[in-house]
Amino acid sequence: MEETEDQEELLNLSLAIVSSGYGDEARLRKRKRSMSRDDNDVISNSSDAVEGCEGKIFKLLQMREEMLHTEHKRSKQISPHHEDGKGLQHLIHLLLITATAVDENNAGLALDNLAELYQSVSLTGDSVQRVVAYFADGLAARLLTRKSPFHDMIMKRPTCEEEFVAFTYLYRVSPYYQFAHFTANQAILEAFEREEQVNHHVLHVIDFDVSYGFQWPSLIQSLSDKATSGNKISLRITGFGRSPEELQETEGRLVSFSKGFKNIVFEFQGLLRGSKLVNLRKKKQETVAVNLVFHLNMLSNFAKISETLKSVHSFKPSIVMLVEQEGNRSPRSFLSRFMESLHYFAAMFDSLDDCLPLESSERLSIEKNHLGKEIKTRMNYEKDDRRCARYERMETWKGRMEAHGFAGVKLSSKSLLQAKLLLRIRAHHRPLQFEGENSGFRVIERDEGRAISLGWQDRSLITASAWHCVW
Repeated sequence: MEETEDQEELLNLSLAIVSSGYGDEARLRKRKRSMSRDDNDVISNSSDAVEGCEGKIFKLLQMREEMLHTEHKRSKQISPHHEDGKGLQHLIHLLLITATAVDENNAGLALDNLAELYQSVSLTGDSVQRVVAYFADGLAARLLTRKSPFHDMIMKRPTCEEEFVAFTYLYRVSPYYQFAHFTANQAILEAFEREEQVNHHVLHVIDFDVSYGFQWPSLIQSLSDKATSGNKISLRITGFGRSPEELQETEGRLVSFSKGFKNIVFEFQGLLRGSKLVNLRKKKQETVAVNLVFHLNMLSNFAKISETLKSVHSFKPSIVMLVEQEGNRSPRSFLSRFMESLHYFAAMFDSLDDCLPLESSERLSIEKNHLGKEIKTRMNYEKDDRRCARYERMETWKGRMEAHGFAGVKLSSKSLLQAKLLLRIRAHHRPLQFEGENSGFRVIERDEGRAISLGWQDRSLITASAWHCVW
């Protein structure tokens, strides 16, 4: 019992650092609730001008507004069709018909179907209703030009604070990001331990997307457990970020956290994405680890991925950690991209039901300001290619890494056990499953132990792998 408690304490990242922080006919309904002032102004100012297709858009936005006022949905009784699954099947069927109409530029049919969808979905319904709501938004925005105020209304991005809060909630309640970070950190720690006789207790991590810095407290704690007061360990993190403000906030969190460990000498250097690395020469034969966690998928083309991997290889790092979402970066058509995304996010929304109650405000924040934002961006990435992440299968990343002089490193049994323990701790309402079983979160060992995937039911969500230079 004590061992289990100790393991749980080890895996629980010290979150003080992140707390600072569907009807046969669609009919127009009389609006029973007033809109928000901003949205109401946009629609009322445009209502006299809209005709034909634009008139349908205006009515569609009214239905969407009703859907967004979720309170009246909460007490709505689930129909027998939804109980036996027929209603949910109809929702998916109608969504696919709508996507086809959008792809064929049949705006009239698409708008009619979207109106029916908005009458049937709910942001506080079951996971299918919720995910369909955001895909409907993405399809609606795809019909519009960027100059349309309706486009901006649908695609309105969350504030930086809303994004941070949503990310924090997801980090706390789901194993998604913690699996990625703990698996990467374990491999980095083991690479450091292999070189203890020559690295003078110095570890340098180059993180190509440091984001909010949530990955690194657990590594700081693990290093502290190894160090002593007379034999301190130096940890230097060079992190790339989106903005100076985000980098400053991240540095502040990590420096504040590290002060609680007197046997760790911590240094952080923040660089804007796209900046050239400076002062990268090895200090005292330090162990260099490169962290590519959810980074390569954000690069706009294959040339930039190749350039990044060549740069990483030139550092001659002891280990490179690659963690990416499982997906298909270049499907043949919009509809195949649509289906790929729908399968993935349906799994993500379903998995949240294992983590949070249906009425949870935290779940709504996660879905609206994190997952929902990504869904809508994916549906419209051709309009804004640079901001949309696109994904590869593990086998594709493997071929690309090998072509750039890297070979896979077998992950330790401790990494696998740690991942399974994390899922056991984080699984709430449904049992943890392993390998081929079709329920709940699971851990899948792949590529003869050189990769580990986090899965939900029969779908892999993300995959972590370790690499080293071979030429």
